[in-house]
Amino acid sequence: MKNNEIVKIFRQISFLIQMAENDLNTVYKVRAYDKAADVIENMSMSIEEIYLNDGIEGLKQVPSIGNAISTKIEELIKTNKISYYEELKKKIPIKVSELSNMAGFGPKTMKILYEKLGITTIAELEKAALEGKISKLKGFSKGKEEKIIKKIQLSKKIKNRYLLGNVYPLIKKIEKELNQQKNVRRCLVVGSFRRMKETIGDIDILVATDEPEKVIEFFVSMPEIQEIKGSGKAKAFVELRNGIDVDLLVVPEESFGSAAQYFTGNKDHNISLRNLAISMDFHLNEWGLYNKNGMRLAGCDEEGIYNSLQLKYIPPELRENCGEIQYFTEGRNPPLNLIEYDDLKGDLHTHSESTDGTMSITDMALHARNKFGLEYIAITDHTKSLGLANGLNENELLNQIDKINALNDTFKQNSISDGVSNFRILSSAEVNILKDGRLDIPNNILDRLDIVGASIHSNFSYSKDVQTNRLIQAARNPSVDILFHPTGRLINKREGYAVDIEKVIEAASETRTILEINSNYQRLDLRDEHIRMAVEKGVKLVINSDAHHPVHFAYLIFGIGQARRGWAKKTDIVNTLKVDSLLKSLK
Repeated sequence: MKNNEIVKIFRQISFLIQMAENDLNTVYKVRAYDKAADVIENMSMSIEEIYLNDGIEGLKQVPSIGNAISTKIEELIKTNKISYYEELKKKIPIKVSELSNMAGFGPKTMKILYEKLGITTIAELEKAALEGKISKLKGFSKGKEEKIIKKIQLSKKIKNRYLLGNVYPLIKKIEKELNQQKNVRRCLVVGSFRRMKETIGDIDILVATDEPEKVIEFFVSMPEIQEIKGSGKAKAFVELRNGIDVDLLVVPEESFGSAAQYFTGNKDHNISLRNLAISMDFHLNEWGLYNKNGMRLAGCDEEGIYNSLQLKYIPPELRENCGEIQYFTEGRNPPLNLIEYDDLKGDLHTHSESTDGTMSITDMALHARNKFGLEYIAITDHTKSLGLANGLNENELLNQIDKINALNDTFKQNSISDGVSNFRILSSAEVNILKDGRLDIPNNILDRLDIVGASIHSNFSYSKDVQTNRLIQAARNPSVDILFHPTGRLINKREGYAVDIEKVIEAASETRTILEINSNYQRLDLRDEHIRMAVEKGVKLVINSDAHHPVHFAYLIFGIGQARRGWAKKTDIVNTLKVDSLLKSLK
């Protein structure tokens, strides 16, 4: 039982409770399941392993997991179901897995639609909206009905697409275990996963081995696999417990490079590459690159394929047919020097328990330094107009500055005694951009901070002109160093507010404002095409985790992948700099 499976069930229980129950205990029940889901989602350990090692008492040691929740987890692990959850589904027979995932579509709204129109599925919801039945209900307008239709269209568009961050740890674990097998010479996960795409449809794995049948047998018996859909002497098709399909293909070692190239690039990239081969009187396929006489020219490794086509090696993240073949033609352009996965020295967007984070400033700093090898972080807690996140007012911000200064003094002293290099905490804030572009904290307070980030958290329905102006006004504010998650999107949930990103990038260029690449895999905002646009305009970027818990520092890998997909170089990313150089580079 994986953590994400438990989290999904607990969130659905919370949704159903709010629809099915209405007594004094409802609020407490909802809060208990939501808190447990939040904690389990952020755990680096398997909740099942905790139970198997220490039983129900071990579960109770996990924060926010008491008697009732631990009993439910035990039942789920033992029987693969929770009786209370099954009772709720009988009481409210909606397709909760569909409807609870629609952003901005809560249980109160769903309860009305279920009771008044008998709606239980997205299909029924769409039919009722298209027929104009929803807008006739009290409390529902034509505009709200149109928004429901748009949300349904978005859900159709992203159906069967998995967020990269939701599948990445598990797929890398499978890849690692396969590579550790003695009879496996090489193993590589390819496709859109290797290109670090924001969402993944399915997974393709290549293996080179002299004992294909044994490798296939090992693969289909892995505990992560729920169903074997087909297998043969050199291939296997399975479904993992998280629902994603995985194809494993055994290829000859002499063709491993060409197969990796073939299965990694998108369709258009591969067509362009094959056409290039044809123009040189060659033939390229997944088995190798051949001359007109059928002689193999390359195939063992990808570098050989590209070099034989008079190209420099094209990084996987760029294989999208967006000009990479022309750029990487030998002798045409200087090396691109994309940012590498170990280039970041700090994280300039993190939260503490002072607002909506889950850990103290000290704990966030120690984890960043000791577990993730960072040299600095900025504490960017929310500001006062964001009441839901317990935003800080002016005095609280000033007090936090003093606290951070004291912690930095402690780090300096400890670095001498423990031999660990200095670590720096930067005082900062995620300042809220108001509807007219003003900030909710005055500049004389913001100027006391080391670095200032600003972002939009409300009024998403405003017009494109208004939203664009909000961001441009914030960029023009001399105290603002960074615009956080500039488009406000949540992948697979909402498109974000309407904004003319080209104008925002232009304003960032004029004002020397940094744009964020938010690494949270639910955001990955900026998009890759916007990153490339910013790079071409000379706008500096920062890759941040938006960490609300220390485990979220692991998200930085997704932001780096996004930056590489946007053709960003190390020199484009400000938090590849040492902290003193970073601070000198600001406005």
